[in-house]
Amino acid sequence: MNNVHYNVSGLLNNKVKTQVKNVLDDLEGVSKVNVDLARGSVEVAYKNPTSEEEIRDGIEHVGCRIQS
Repeated sequence: MNNVHYNVSGLLNNKVKTQVKNVLDDLEGVSKVNVDLARGSVEVAYKNPTSEEEIRDGIEHVGCRIQS
């Protein structure tokens, strides 16, 4: 099991939080998603076939940006 943590800008409200959670939950291999509005962070537990690139793409598809 792999875990990734991202600091994310654009987590403005519960609607965006739900969109991020739903898009990541739909990825095959994702077992846990935690979106923290207050911290502006997203944590994901996943395994193959999901890749970190797919997770990043999912977050950005909703309109959020991953901080470097």
